[in-house]
This record gives sequence, C-alpha cells and structure tokens, in this order.
Amino acid sequence: MGKKERFAFYLTPEKKAILERRYQEDGSRSMTAFVERAVDFYLDYLSANDAGLFLPTSIKSYLDGRLGQLEERLSSLAFRQAVEQDMVAGILADAYQFSDEDLRRRRSESVQNVKKTNGRVSLEQRVRGAWEEGDEWQD
Repeated sequence: MGKKERFAFYLTPEKKAILERRYQEDGSRSMTAFVERAVDFYLDYLSANDAGLFLPTSIKSYLDGRLGQLEERLSSLAFRQAVEQDMVAGILADAYQFSDEDLRRRRSESVQNVKKTNGRVSLEQRVRGAWEEGDEWQD
C-alpha cells in the first residue's frame, strides 16, 4: 500500500455521528478505511456514468425479469396482429382482384383507421362496420 497523506475535512456533528456508527456496522477497520472505500465507490460511479452498474443485484434482477415479461407480451401482441393482418389479406386476395389504384386507396384508408383506433383494429370489428363515417371506435 502506498503512503497516505493526512487530509482534514469538516462534517456536521450529525454526519460525524452517522459516520462513526456506519463504519462499525460495515465492519471497516477504521473510519479512514470506511471513508476511503466510500470515496472510491463514488469516484467509480462518476467514471462509469451509468448508475445501472451500481444497482443492487436484487433490483437489477427484478427489472430484468419485468423487462423480459414486457418483451414476451409485446412479441405475443405483435404476432397476433400479424396473424390478423395475414387473415384479412388472405381473405381479400382469395375473393377479389384489386387494381393498383384500389390498393393505394385501401392503404390510405387503413392508415387512417389504424391512427383513429390507436392500432386496435380487428377483422370482426371491420366486418360489423364498427366505424362508418362519423362513428366512434368501439371496443
């Protein structure tokens, strides 16, 4: 270990009392060792620019689990939406022959419908005519 230099710093009596109690709880050999470890930790924190490196393991594990659940749910929803879209496309392709102009018009209408319904479009709602001109979207 290198030579240490004396360094005076000032604390309020309350902070000093907390420091004295905490260094003993931590099991540090001395207040100097405790303060040195605290300074090292804070300097590493500043160098990392990422508080995630310093999250307790239990919190990090919990967040990873919740994000995993969210990813699974979003994947499932995207899959169901793709199935719904493929179902509609298949029915239409089997039943009708559309011109390029018809497809462009339909795409424009579809974009507007998806925006209006915040993406909650289903074949059943469309077949029942859930949104004729002027009608509000109904769940």
